[in-house]
Amino acid sequence: MLPAIELSNLSKRYRIRQSVQGKFGTDLTDEIGRWASSLAKGRIPRTEFKDFWGLRDVSMTIQPGESVGLVGRNGAGKSTLLKTLSRIVRPTSGSAILRGRIGSLLEVGTGFHQDLSGRENIFLAGAILGMSKFEVRSKFDEIVEFANIGEFVDTPVKRYSSGMYMRLAFAVAAHLETEILLVDEVLAVGDSQFQRKCLGKMDSVAKNGRTVVFVSHNMSSVASLCKRGIVLHQGMVDFDGPVDGATHRYLQLAGAAADERIWDVADAPTGQNLRLRAVRVFSEDSQSGAVDICQSVHIEVEYEVLADNVSASVSIHLLDAGAGVILASGNSPAVILGEDPVGASPQSRGLYVSRCTLPADFLNDKQYLVSVFLISDVSRIEVSVPEAISFLGHDTGSMRDEFTGDWWGQIRPRLAWKTRSIGEGL
Repeated sequence: MLPAIELSNLSKRYRIRQSVQGKFGTDLTDEIGRWASSLAKGRIPRTEFKDFWGLRDVSMTIQPGESVGLVGRNGAGKSTLLKTLSRIVRPTSGSAILRGRIGSLLEVGTGFHQDLSGRENIFLAGAILGMSKFEVRSKFDEIVEFANIGEFVDTPVKRYSSGMYMRLAFAVAAHLETEILLVDEVLAVGDSQFQRKCLGKMDSVAKNGRTVVFVSHNMSSVASLCKRGIVLHQGMVDFDGPVDGATHRYLQLAGAAADERIWDVADAPTGQNLRLRAVRVFSEDSQSGAVDICQSVHIEVEYEVLADNVSASVSIHLLDAGAGVILASGNSPAVILGEDPVGASPQSRGLYVSRCTLPADFLNDKQYLVSVFLISDVSRIEVSVPEAISFLGHDTGSMRDEFTGDWWGQIRPRLAWKTRSIGEGL
């Protein structure tokens, strides 16, 4: 079977205008001002160009019916690649072969005409995809129901809220009969319920043999939809393989795939009175990048107080890789509970370390992120470092004597169970 998408050394170069002094032209007003200033001094401004490669020698094949997660940091080239596949952007070199009609959802309401109604835009989108009026009509009711815009279907879309716009745009892209569906990071516009609905639809689309390329920074969504992940970095393919490996590589490139992070004073995140110096996570038998979740897991935050008599506290957020916050904890309640007398008292200048301990058999065997916050006066956040470190929960086997599959859930606590007999059965 021939691939649905076949890329060979695909490259896209942008030429960025730059003055010889190094100032980039940003808009027409800047350019007019620069020219006027130079002409007033009796000289013509010279302009140079700098090459920027949005994509460079990207090669890959994606089979029909395959769901692929395309991930990478901002500026890695993900949107450029999808726009190239959608024929919005013309490549500089290389080739891209796509076998089948393409449905693209790259921005909210891509291709919609603001003055047309929802009904008219549905038929317009179908016509652009080369579908007949009969084909669009056969899907029309399903699209309207999925988007939940029934009473507004004849209202011009310029009067839609962003949520309504988003729902209709996705419904059109997902329901019209295309063999290839390209989805960029647009689902973040919708609420969580709609996001789950969209992921369910994309999963259904993939199971029906259509090809899905899904761009997202939400690693949980990528993992739930895709078995294969491709990581782009600086316009090139950095990783292509199982989605778990893609997630880990993405975190490495994001600078959060270490179980310890230490800052020099010059580079340390600093607030008015507090400076973050280090964050680390470990268990008694930690390995590099992994901790034994069958033991107590310790998260340490090392910080510096820069003035005397500062009421400082530390807060952490524990996140599933891309899924959101699982729990939040801080030592400010110690003021009431009295469990951390040093943390509860106003502190003088100096270095401190606060440790939070998670109980043994609490976490799951998966990747986690830790965000760190330094707080003064109970509620004023002075330092915020999202996804400061990452670690892999490693199960040494205490809860896996007979179970070898994936354990569901973001956490996996060992809970008390007790069974007793209550009499004979029928």
